Amino acid sequence: MGRGYSARIAANPYIVGSFACIGGGLFGLDISSMSGVLSNGAYKATFGFPGPAAQGAIVAAMPAGSLVGALAVTQLADRLGRKRTIILAGMIWVIGSILQCASVNRGMLVVGRIISGLSVGLSSAIVPIYQSEITAPSIRGRMVSLQQWSITWGILIQYFIQFGCSYINGVASFRIPWGLQMIPAIILSLGMTIFPESPRWLFDKGHEEEALQILADLHGGGDTNNDMVRLEYEEIKQQVYFERTEGAKSYLDLLKGGNPRRVFLGCSLQMWSQLSGMNIMMYYVIYVFQGAGLTGRRGNLIADSIQYVLNVAFTVPAILFIDKWGRRPMLLAGTLLMGFWLYVVGGLQSRFGDWGDVDGSRVWVILNNEAATKAIIVCSYFFVCSFAITMGPVSWTYPAELYSLKIRGKAVALATATNWAFNTALAFAVPPGLSTIAWKTYFIFGTFNFAAFIHVLFMFPETVGRSLEEVEEIFQQGHVFAPWKIGKDVGRKTLGDVIGKSKIDDEKHSEEAA
Repeated sequence: MGRGYSARIAANPYIVGSFACIGGGLFGLDISSMSGVLSNGAYKATFGFPGPAAQGAIVAAMPAGSLVGALAVTQLADRLGRKRTIILAGMIWVIGSILQCASVNRGMLVVGRIISGLSVGLSSAIVPIYQSEITAPSIRGRMVSLQQWSITWGILIQYFIQFGCSYINGVASFRIPWGLQMIPAIILSLGMTIFPESPRWLFDKGHEEEALQILADLHGGGDTNNDMVRLEYEEIKQQVYFERTEGAKSYLDLLKGGNPRRVFLGCSLQMWSQLSGMNIMMYYVIYVFQGAGLTGRRGNLIADSIQYVLNVAFTVPAILFIDKWGRRPMLLAGTLLMGFWLYVVGGLQSRFGDWGDVDGSRVWVILNNEAATKAIIVCSYFFVCSFAITMGPVSWTYPAELYSLKIRGKAVALATATNWAFNTALAFAVPPGLSTIAWKTYFIFGTFNFAAFIHVLFMFPETVGRSLEEVEEIFQQGHVFAPWKIGKDVGRKTLGDVIGKSKIDDEKHSEEAA
């Protein structure tokens, strides 16, 4: 990357960070690429009319591949760098999309979805790392939250493409949407070639001058003497030098000091985001509304699309205010609200539903009760809005800012892999669950949300507004066992503090070299 480019475009961290979010959009494209075809006759005929177990396996193929992709980031993030890993993810997605588009049987479709999953796993783990490392603390939450927003846009765009193509007779009704989804990946891979590498990764690899210039371009208008730029540069320098004194990077670093606690926090948050029940509402929303008594393809598709629009719209307030509201309040409010709405849906299904036959399948369904049907649909909408404005964006932001540079790539990759592990399990489990225990499924996920509330209340410290190095200070000082007591001054550093410590470290390194 040359400085001419930096002066023109890379001076705006919003452009740099938001472009990388196309990687998150790939996840969204995949979600609705399946939810939009579950009632498609041509899709059913081509792939042998898959039952609940078979359909669960087809859907789960993508998150299974994503699990492998996320784990691969534990190596690729530090070896290839953040930027080149994102480029690789886009290239792999194109291959997966081609196979899905051309698939003629379940085996070929599953292979295509696994390959696409590898891409989604790579991008979902590496993009938040990249965003967190190129943005200033004051906007970091907003920028990383764009990852979730891009997911919602991917869901919405693909769903409306599916909606339009559903009026085409034959296999083109699902092949066209599956083929078109490779376009964003091509844009991502080509576009990322002109964007900067993470300055923290560059510093760690010995490219200190280039790292300083990128920091200046992003946060100081190109001025390497800008106070904020110098503060961030010195903090990175101290952290890198400190970590080098501890030896080479390894997986054992995840088990040293206070790192196990932080790794657990990141992994558990991604776990709770999946156990919140959002999978039901995204992958299998057609089954949910079918069970509520909403009949007819057109009515079901329109109801589904409203949900996806709300998902996009209600992520916007979170993006705008996540750095003001804080991570803890958003998580606490979101888990309570989601648990409440799921309990209401389960209660309505239990009270007014019964086993019946819909399109030749035995399902728990509400019949001839328009009020109950509308109530379930509205509560489902409220649930999606609650997730979009709280858990959705925070689940990507929080893990990306918990860790030191030495373990960030591996730890964030493990957290994201946890997301995909539970995503895979739920993709398998939800269709059989809805077809066997029916309304009790909603109570199970509602209980998960209330458990998540208790966990967040007692274990998750606030990280809003702090640099990545200041977050490190919070954990080093041992303030994480009563997270509600952590003051805003804990971990805060001034330019004078950092430069003073930097001089001491420089003298120490000079003495060691001598």
